[in-house]
Amino acid sequence: MTIADVWQKSSYSGGGQGDACVEVARRPAHISVRDSKVPDQGVLTFPGPAFTAFVDALKKN
Repeated sequence: MTIADVWQKSSYSGGGQGDACVEVARRPAHISVRDSKVPDQGVLTFPGPAFTAFVDALKKN
């Protein structure tokens, strides 16, 4: 049985139609990221700890 990803839009989404952002799906072993404007064109997948370190580094800047 396959469980569908639950995608969340960034809280920093721009104005307009709200589609100029990234979406994130959390899974037990990884984090998936996609462009909300073209969600069917590809997904980047990262190990959870690596993605957390990346987001933490962004918050420091």
